[in-house]
Amino acid sequence: MKKLIVNKLSPNFREAVSTQTVAIPTPGDAELLVRNRFAGVNASDINYTAGRYDPSVKPPFDAGFEGIGEVVGLGLSASSSYTVGDTVAYFGSGAFAEYTVVPAKESVPVPAVKPEFLTLLVSGATAYIALKRLGDLTKGETVLVTAAAGGTGQFAVQFAKQAGCHVIGTCSTNEKAGFLKSIGCDRPINYTQEDLAKTLRKEYPQGVDVVYESVGGSVLELAVNSLATKGRLIVIGFISGYQTASGIPHFKGGTLPVKLLQKSASIRGFFLPHFLSDYKEALGSMMKMIAKGKLVCEVDCGDMSEEGRFVGLESVFRAVDYLYAGKNLGKVVVEVAPPPVSNSKL
Repeated sequence: MKKLIVNKLSPNFREAVSTQTVAIPTPGDAELLVRNRFAGVNASDINYTAGRYDPSVKPPFDAGFEGIGEVVGLGLSASSSYTVGDTVAYFGSGAFAEYTVVPAKESVPVPAVKPEFLTLLVSGATAYIALKRLGDLTKGETVLVTAAAGGTGQFAVQFAKQAGCHVIGTCSTNEKAGFLKSIGCDRPINYTQEDLAKTLRKEYPQGVDVVYESVGGSVLELAVNSLATKGRLIVIGFISGYQTASGIPHFKGGTLPVKLLQKSASIRGFFLPHFLSDYKEALGSMMKMIAKGKLVCEVDCGDMSEEGRFVGLESVFRAVDYLYAGKNLGKVVVEVAPPPVSNSKL
């Protein structure tokens, strides 16, 4: 089988990662062997290839945080819960591969191998848990979501609307602004055509109550300055810095303590692995929303990209570039393998 392996630490994905052909692994007693159909691409993939999460881990190591596919093999104790042919999704490492061994207890049964379910594992769960645990949303509050038409932004918009909030979403194109309107965003702001700082000052003079922030740098500075009294700013990432050597965008924070004190405001960080105790409830709740047609999970498989749809492991490289060019509308997903013939309508 083919899989992607990180051979050297670098935030440049193409430089860090190569495709290798290896033997298909054998699942242990409590493990599943999953034939991956789709894998999710995350901004943090390049933090991982740069070795920023766990400096003690040295290359070579596997890449890719989330996958969905069919169980094609399993260990004895895993067979009490799963059987060959079951469809599962998982959040772990090593998803950029044609086959991945996954602990049965970390697998999530899904009704079908659809990329929409993949969007919940990291992007959906991050928005759901961060807003629930750190947002303290109250009906009628104003919520600003940066990169709102991206993988996780789309969920933050919808969950904030479900909580009865007024939602502002930033994006980079009119097409994305139209998408944001369609999922309930009250005020999409295309920052390539409108000055974000001026627009917020003019239309929201009282400031915003909650910010779901994933861009960092100057956008984070602007978000801090836009907070209302008792405002909460949730930092879920800072993508504007990930491609740099340090991974951290420049942030002028010298007066931060003053600004927070003057507004009794707070900044809160969110890293999904610290909230795994909330994970099951979050996924269950989102699955129910999907079943009831109450959650839009926009997926971007690169159909509109220059070289077309992201198919095959080699296309992960293109998909990462596409995400960093800000071209994606929704969650970037790669189709690792075509559906097996036995499941097709042929």
